[in-house]
Amino acid sequence: MVDRENDIKAIPIVRQCDLLGFARSSLYYESHRDELAATSEVQLLHAMDALYTDRPSRGRRGMSDALSREFGLVVNPKRVRRLMKKLGLSAVYPKPRVNTSQPNKQHTKYPYLLRNLDITAPDQVWCTDITYIRMYRGFAYLACVMDWATRCVLSWELSNTLDTSFCITALENALALGRKPEIFNTDQGCQFTSEAFTKVLKDAEIAISMDGVGRAFDNIMIERLWRTVKYEDVYIRGYETPAEARLGLGRFFPFYNHLRSHTSLNKLTPAEAYGLAITASDEKALATRASRSRIIETGDGRSVADRAAVAPVALRAPYATAAEPSPLVAIPPYSG
Repeated sequence: MVDRENDIKAIPIVRQCDLLGFARSSLYYESHRDELAATSEVQLLHAMDALYTDRPSRGRRGMSDALSREFGLVVNPKRVRRLMKKLGLSAVYPKPRVNTSQPNKQHTKYPYLLRNLDITAPDQVWCTDITYIRMYRGFAYLACVMDWATRCVLSWELSNTLDTSFCITALENALALGRKPEIFNTDQGCQFTSEAFTKVLKDAEIAISMDGVGRAFDNIMIERLWRTVKYEDVYIRGYETPAEARLGLGRFFPFYNHLRSHTSLNKLTPAEAYGLAITASDEKALATRASRSRIIETGDGRSVADRAAVAPVALRAPYATAAEPSPLVAIPPYSG
């Protein structure tokens, strides 16, 4: 664009650069790009991509060691970090947990009453906790009340906020079954230490027990329940909306209580061990679960809830249906 052969007196090079709108220094700039180094970096990026695909848990130091060991490339971890960022790669490792229960310093904390306690009978200890249900966009929050000895889920509630009300609803619904525990164990989350929640327990004359800070094993039974719920339902269903999660969990918990036997319970189901009667709504949920014709076919493997989940429904889930202790009811074999 710049005519260097032009008569300098006619249009000087400075004037030409000014007319074209760029600095004269750029006219004389010569690239010093090292083609060999550029080619070497491309090969390094390919090696890093292959290593990450094989073992995505490698961080910058692990990647640096693997490059040296497997490809003979000695690369500084700082450069590895820069190149991983360039590729958009991040090591897969346990991230800081999403704390669904945050303490409130103004609330009263109660001692842990289960230490060295032999829990062998129904209604000796109940426990509760909150976990989050990951969906296609966002989260829903699940609270359950469970009998410790029999692993029976007495009630559950689903909410889109971490307020106290849905935890109180789950507790009241469990107590509405006509039975109560000697001890009720929770963590120190503000939902469970609130006056509104503890008042329900005090009015029912139930001893309150709370986990120590950071001690997940203090409430291990409910933690095991979360693992079961997520690995056997949530993760493989991939609920897209709270409505789908509500309907899907509404099928899973009757299955968990009435059809899923436990080795620790001598092959009994939680409902059999606790004496939880099956009701019409539970039978309907189990029948729906076994039906393959009522599954949404989305083509992407995410949505598996009933077609009714497409319609707007209330987020809050109905509590587990049960009555007073009753004789064991024969359950038809699960055909799904």
